[in-house]
Amino acid sequence: MTVIAEQARVTRRLNGGWLIALVTLIDAMSAMWFGYCQGVFAGVLVSSDFQQLFPQTADANISGIVTSCFLLGAFFGAIMAFILGDKLGRKRTIIIGHCFNFIGATLQFLSWSLPQMVIGRIINGFGMGMTSTMSPVYLAECARSHMRGRLLVIGASSNVMSFCLANWISYGLYYQAGPLQWRFPLGFQLVFACIIAPVLAFVPESPRWLLLVDREVEALSVISRFSGTDIPNEVATSEYRSIKEAIRLERETRVPAMDVLMHRDKAKNLRRLILSSGTQLMQQFSGINALGFYLPTLLQDNVGYDNETSRLLTAISGTIYLLSAFGSLVVIDRVGRRKLMLGGSVLTAICHLIASLCLKAGQDNPSKMATMGKVAVSMFILYHVFFGCTWGGVPWVYSAEVNSLGWRTRGAAAATATNWLMAFVVVQFTKVGIDNLGWAFYLIFAVISLSYFPTVYCFYPETSRRTLEDMDLMFIRNPSVFVCGKDEMTKRERPQALIDAERDRIARGEVTAVELGV
Repeated sequence: MTVIAEQARVTRRLNGGWLIALVTLIDAMSAMWFGYCQGVFAGVLVSSDFQQLFPQTADANISGIVTSCFLLGAFFGAIMAFILGDKLGRKRTIIIGHCFNFIGATLQFLSWSLPQMVIGRIINGFGMGMTSTMSPVYLAECARSHMRGRLLVIGASSNVMSFCLANWISYGLYYQAGPLQWRFPLGFQLVFACIIAPVLAFVPESPRWLLLVDREVEALSVISRFSGTDIPNEVATSEYRSIKEAIRLERETRVPAMDVLMHRDKAKNLRRLILSSGTQLMQQFSGINALGFYLPTLLQDNVGYDNETSRLLTAISGTIYLLSAFGSLVVIDRVGRRKLMLGGSVLTAICHLIASLCLKAGQDNPSKMATMGKVAVSMFILYHVFFGCTWGGVPWVYSAEVNSLGWRTRGAAAATATNWLMAFVVVQFTKVGIDNLGWAFYLIFAVISLSYFPTVYCFYPETSRRTLEDMDLMFIRNPSVFVCGKDEMTKRERPQALIDAERDRIARGEVTAVELGV
């Protein structure tokens, strides 16, 4: 009882920057677990002991299924977050998701049969689908607009950090014979659980979710804590009023789900859901997981490097990817989401194009294979540079921002489900595509990536420097699906019309003496 009382006392003392730091840490560690799972299995697949224990994985189709079943499990986990996210709350959904992660990771590193490995990866993926959906939403609903983008990018960059870590662990264990070569990397996942579990005990529920379920006194207390005080001040009260009034207006204009699906609601929730899901689809079909899961295999089969060199180059590429991803912290709020997506589409397309042409030149002229292979590898590394600071983080930020409060969990879940399902598709056909198309396989990604430029330019509004409550007004005032040429929808700076609307919401909001706690 004394321990519980002490924990409650410490929890109440955590305010302001320390509190948002802990919420950011939860999102970052959840993303790290997610990224580690994406990167670790590439090295597992080429481990000699793993291949001896599971010889079935020599078949490209079975190898693809064992790899991508994790992504299929994550798809259904995201659907579960869609169902439970608003009922259970953000924090509780994250806790349940990590319980599945723990069970799935344990089954994997203790696997002695292929069915056990597949079941473990599906369970692990299911939990990852829940946490990767909810942790960015949780952070977005707790952070202030001027720092929200950077904090969310910390999570996306942490994903890359652990992806890089997985590659270096794989390279380091190349010299270790026996089952430790692949069991240790899979078991290392449990470290993330040991960090996340105690932190979750010290953070509150999202204040916007508390208001959504009419726990108003608690919501005001949490908003005050995030503003740096236990007692409601003017800043906390103004934010409380703005959020509460936005929820009231949303409820007044709420329409049946069928009307939303028929695109008949003023807030355009279906359109916003499609936009957020679209960013995740574009991220996956830019080819990141085709390289993430199969780069060591690709370097051996298509470029001709040995196992050790392939692992080393993969680890180096992952490190450069990491530096680039953290570089987006500097630019995401300064440049805005739209410009990063526009630039990323062109630059990643160029990398795929040059890499594919080099592989073709090496295939046509074996004497140039070594030189052309080096150029192709450099293009894959450069691809990670461009992807890391653009498409690597922006979709996770965008899907947490663009949806309305009532549809934020559903929109984020749909976006995350899209990410996992498309990753499953990409990973499933990558090995078969490489085996059958060779150099031409990367031309597909080049063309697809280039097509993102007109898509983003015509349809995607800017979400940078807006409050989460601004989004409703933006879509109500601009019902057309085309945003190009409309400053209110595309400019990086927050439009004056949105600032005025927030002032009006605060003026209309009423806070009773009970709600203020006086």
